[in-house]
Formats: sequence, C-alpha cells, structure tokens
Amino acid sequence: MRDFIIINPKDNVGVALRDLAKDTKLDAAGKEVVLLEDIPRGHKFTLTALKESDKVYKYGYPIGHVIKDVPAGSWVHVHNIKTNLSDQLEYEYQPVQEPAAMKVEKAYFKGFKRKDGRIGIRNEIWIVPTVGCVNSIATALERKMNAEVTGSVEAVAAFPHPYGCSQMGDDQENTREILSDLIKHPNAGGVLVLGLGCENSSIEVLKPYLGEYDSSRIKFLQCQDVEDEMEAASELIRELIATAAKDTREELPASELIIGMKCGGSDGLSGITANPTVGAFSDRLVAQGGTTILTEVPEMFGAETILMARCPNKELFDKTVTMVNDFKDYFISHNQTIYENPSPGNKKGGISTLEDKSLGCTQKSGNSPVTDVLGYGDTVTVKGLNLLNAPGNDLVAATALAAAGAHMVLFTTGRGTPFASPVPTMKISTNNDLAGRKNNWIDFNCGPLADDAVLDEMADELFAYVLKVASGEQVKSEAAGFHDMAIFKQGVTL
Repeated sequence: MRDFIIINPKDNVGVALRDLAKDTKLDAAGKEVVLLEDIPRGHKFTLTALKESDKVYKYGYPIGHVIKDVPAGSWVHVHNIKTNLSDQLEYEYQPVQEPAAMKVEKAYFKGFKRKDGRIGIRNEIWIVPTVGCVNSIATALERKMNAEVTGSVEAVAAFPHPYGCSQMGDDQENTREILSDLIKHPNAGGVLVLGLGCENSSIEVLKPYLGEYDSSRIKFLQCQDVEDEMEAASELIRELIATAAKDTREELPASELIIGMKCGGSDGLSGITANPTVGAFSDRLVAQGGTTILTEVPEMFGAETILMARCPNKELFDKTVTMVNDFKDYFISHNQTIYENPSPGNKKGGISTLEDKSLGCTQKSGNSPVTDVLGYGDTVTVKGLNLLNAPGNDLVAATALAAAGAHMVLFTTGRGTPFASPVPTMKISTNNDLAGRKNNWIDFNCGPLADDAVLDEMADELFAYVLKVASGEQVKSEAAGFHDMAIFKQGVTL
C-alpha cells in the first residue's frame, strides 16, 4: 500500500493513505519530507514550508490558507487552515473545451417499460401519504401487504413523512411537487395515494400535479371517507399487486438509465477513491447516452467554477450561477454562515474546509459537459449530466434525486450509513476498513484505489455492478427492507 498521495503536481500538501508516524521520512517527488507529527489516514501534511496567509493547494486548487507559519512535514487541518471563501460572488463565463467523446461498447440492462414509455428498474407497490397524520396506517399496510406480494412485484413500500399540512407558500409547494414526482415514479408498478381528508395537500389538491395518469396503477384513498381504512386500503393494494404482477423485465439500453450521485460522511479519501470512480462511471453512462444527476449545492461552493466552465453555453452557465447564488441567499436569509461546513465526521476523516470537501465532492461529476440545471422538484428532461438544486443533507438530497427521476442513487461514504431512499441507494466505500467493518451497509468498495488498483478498471467494475442492480439485484439497504424519504423544509410550520 502507498503511504501517501500527491493528487496534483500543483499541490503543496500530500494526503496520508494510512496512519503515518512522526519522524517518518517520505520521498515527495524526489524531495525528502520528514513528518513533524503523526498524520492520521486521510489527513494532509505540508510538502514545503508555508508562510502565514499562503494558500494551501489540493486537487490543483486552493482549499484555504494557513493562519500561521507551517513548516514542511506538518499536519494541516482545522487548527491551522481557514477557508478562502466569502458570500455572493461575481462569476465570469470561461468555458473549457469539451473532452473528446468516449468510445464505449453499447450496454444493456433488464428493466420494466411502462405504458407511458418511461423505464423502471423496480416493480414495487408504493404507499405515499399525503400528510403525516396517516403515516402509521401507511407503515401498517406495508407490513401487512408484503405478505401478499406475488408475480414480478418485488415489495410493498410505504414512505411516511411529517409534511402535507400546516405549511405555506413555497414550502407547501415543495411538498406537493415531491409527492407528485414520487407518485409517478417508474420504479413503482403501482401507487396508493393515502390521504386523511382535511390536510392542505389533500388528494384533490395533488391530482392536478399528476396530470394524466393510469388509474389501474395509481389509486387513492381518503381515510376519513371510509369506515375501515385498513381494509379499504388493503383491497386497493391487492388490485395494484394483481396489475403489476403481470409486468416483466425486458432488455433495454443503458441509455435509458438515470443515476443520481451523492456523498455523505466523507473522509480524506473520498476525493481520491470513491468520488473519482463515480465520476468515471458518470462519463461512461453519459457516453452511452444515459443520464446522471449531481446535487448538494452547498457542497459545490468552492468548486462551482469548475462546473460552470463545463456549461457549453451562456444560458446553462447563468442557470448554474443562479442555482449557486440562490442557495447562498437561502443561508443568508436564515442568518447562517454560508461556509459552516464540513461536519464533525468530515473533519475527523481529514477534510478541513468547504473547498476541500467541495473539490472532492465534484469529482463525482466526471468530465462530461453540463446539459441541464434542475430546480428542486423538477424532473429530468435532457440526457447527460444534470445539476440539481437541493441541499447536502443525505436523506433530503437522495429523495430529491429520486423525485427528479433517478432510478438509483450512488452514495459514496468514508464513514458509513445505513439509510435508504425511495430508490435503490448503493453505498460505495472510500476505504477498505469501512468496507470490512460495515459489510452489511457497503455495496461496493473503492478502497483498493488507495493501494494499486486502477481507476478505469474500478469504474468499469462499478458500471457492470450498476447494470446488475438495475436488472434487479438488491443493494444492502433494500435487502434490509429500508425505504426512506425526506422533503426540503424551508418555511414556517403553522
């Protein structure tokens, strides 16, 4: 195993790939560096002496500046580095040349082709409450009706949430948009929309958001209108199961896939192993004619200009600028510090500033040009790499990706997490230790890239695994029966 890595020739810090002891001598591009203190795995150390206010470079970009003189071989972390970032910025459109088209062999998976032409990778029956008041009924129905699953139906899943009433304005609009997106998601072979009857976002309010729908696949029950809601709902779910049970998987091109990309519980290896692997996967899927979605706008701060430069026209550049600045305004309007990030777990793993985290996070986008910028609650209409306006919170962002049309979410992590989302959520480890300790959580391990594994080979392996999951193979959270969702709460609660 390598002791450390210098990610970019411009960097003035190295990153430890294992715990390194004080007094260890390292050959850094032909220059000997003696460590002045212990360096934990994933953390940074100086390759040369830095003076107070000197910029620290990682990934070839500044990730902050030192707040005091730092000798060569020193640990660089939150005690001696600060962000360079400020609030609203003026951006200049400086597009980069698009990379040459990647040559790929056409790939396929087995999915479900819906009546409206859209594609699903699961054939589940979903129970979507319109309001939190009926959550317990929804979860009870899930427990009861999974025993009656038959044919090609894979599960009955309820999505409880605390929203749908006592909301106002844009906050209530977000709830209606996300619920309607999920109700029409093609991973569901059938959906029961479960209402109460007196909520703001009632069934009759939601129906116009759905547009045209297949009444054999989407059914509604307002609990206040029936004597026994469990029995009435059970009968409707039986009808949905009977309809969806006849669906069959068929071979479809990978160009039909829409894959969300998210990271959480990052560590110092995230931007070195797992995130670049997902980025290389994204480039491969885009080359197939498929679609990927990158989100968590606050974790683009400090790396946003890289994405802006990959916008092929001024219109997309302007939409990206608006997305970034609007999110900064959201922080400011709530009297919060824009750059209050990374989290305690991120810091423990070796990430020191938001630029440090963001430059690692955006590795997931690969090198493909940006083809569209989506607002929160919007769904994909353009193939290729899409940017989605949503926060960094794991459950909220993963739900937003599903609502935008993602069939699956690739979730990279250096700390580990068991959560799920409305769609298969593949946990991708940044390091071997996590993959070994939490095998019941981790689906794919990129840790070997810290040893001698090759990025292109790892990306090919991930691509092949995604096709298997798209064809029906369960990820760990699915096998555990986990289905989670969360909506972006932005307003007052009445």
